[in-house]
Amino acid sequence: MTDARVTVLTRVDCSACERAEAEVARVCGDLGVSWSAVDVDSDPELRAEYGDRIPVVLVDGAEHGTWKVDEQELRAALAR
Repeated sequence: MTDARVTVLTRVDCSACERAEAEVARVCGDLGVSWSAVDVDSDPELRAEYGDRIPVVLVDGAEHGTWKVDEQELRAALAR
């Protein structure tokens, strides 16, 4: 999907997604970690898997969190 360490699965016009992207951008920026955003509607497989359960944050390809970003948990996961 991406070479980024953190991926935010998003959808256009999703305010929760915008907040999650902003929080991930801030945390990853602080830590020098690469991240990207992927629109689930751009990929039929992602849309089928995640549906309305977005935003979803993936760390190293594994699901880390859904609907909101827990900054402390994200920082801890990225410290490993």
